[in-house]
Amino acid sequence: MLGVFKSIAVLLCGIHHHFSSVLRILEVGREKFGVQRCRDPQEVDDPPCIGSGREMATPVLWACFVVLAAGVVAYAQRHSQQDTHVLYERLGSDVTLPCGTAAWDTAVTWRVNGTDLEAAHLNGSQLVLEGLDLSHSGHYACYQGSSWHLRYQALLHVGMPPREPVLTCRSNSYPKGFYCSWHLPAPTFIPNTFNVTVLHGSKLLGCEKDPAPKNRCHIRYTHLFSTVKYKVTLTVTNALGQNSTAITFDEFTIVKPDPPENVVARPVPSSPRRLEVTWQTPSSWPDPESFPLKFFLRYRPLILDQWQHVELSDGTTHTITDAYAGKEYIIQVAAKDNEIGTWSDWSVAAHATPWTEEPRYLTTEAQAPETTTTTTTSFIPPPTTKICDPGEVGDGVESSTSLLLTVTVTVTVTVTTIAATGLFI
Repeated sequence: MLGVFKSIAVLLCGIHHHFSSVLRILEVGREKFGVQRCRDPQEVDDPPCIGSGREMATPVLWACFVVLAAGVVAYAQRHSQQDTHVLYERLGSDVTLPCGTAAWDTAVTWRVNGTDLEAAHLNGSQLVLEGLDLSHSGHYACYQGSSWHLRYQALLHVGMPPREPVLTCRSNSYPKGFYCSWHLPAPTFIPNTFNVTVLHGSKLLGCEKDPAPKNRCHIRYTHLFSTVKYKVTLTVTNALGQNSTAITFDEFTIVKPDPPENVVARPVPSSPRRLEVTWQTPSSWPDPESFPLKFFLRYRPLILDQWQHVELSDGTTHTITDAYAGKEYIIQVAAKDNEIGTWSDWSVAAHATPWTEEPRYLTTEAQAPETTTTTTTSFIPPPTTKICDPGEVGDGVESSTSLLLTVTVTVTVTVTTIAATGLFI
């Protein structure tokens, strides 16, 4: 549409340009041949005259401006109809989308993310969405008639207002400062913004946010060993609502070091019940000389669930003396400031097995007595069976017998080492 107006305007301006050239020629001719300029149309007795070229060109110029202005207005109206509206609606709610300024009974087609929507979702030219869920989020567009003239489009985001956030503050780098971190107990599915306010008494302190993770900021201590409480307020806001929480605390109550680092356990040579454990102070603790840490060690064999504990006032090494020989152990260490705060989380677990002696095989010159048992079986077949005649019953008949003779021989061989002094029989 704007292109058509531009073409008309260019055409009119071109006519104006050529028409002005012709009129300038006529002006020259008027001056050369004495043709007077028209002064008043009522003066009919005046000699022939011709109007000013500028006066005759002015209407054309005005027409050019009018066409251009109409084109700009039409483009602005259409462009405003095609602007994308950004909408945020609550999960589970109902929403009605209008088709721009189209009448209620206008024939329209609605699409979401490029897919046509069924007519069952329409109320006249309006789109009705009930019981919104996350799948309703997307780009909606309304087109009028068979010409598919775009009348309205919107980007719909379905989400929830934020619930009360969870806020914690901790000093793992005492006495430099502390940090606060936060998270939402449930997702909102739409963008959220967080604002943190820190007060020390009535003094407002700055909170420098981390680039990553984004839900953390750092505050520097302005006065050490202060008895004035700190108050941190967190406000979370999104397009559907806002919520906030606040905590108040003393300086020393939030001191909690990071876990010890590089925990290593090694067997002690020739000591089947000992393990040597070493570790390092957490690198985030800035001044272990002025603010020393104490440590807590726990250990157990993998085959048992019960831990054994040892608290150490100083040092970064300890020798376990009651380990089970040959059993693999798991060892962890925690840290705490000597005076204030709470224990750190447990370190990464270290694994080790106490030293065991290599097995030895017995080799001697004397050997145990050797006993050999031999079993011999002899089988004597029975004599041939003879069938007697009735007349021979009275004769003496030797009974047939099978004889199984088993002879068992046991031989005992004893090898005895005879002394070098000799034995005479």
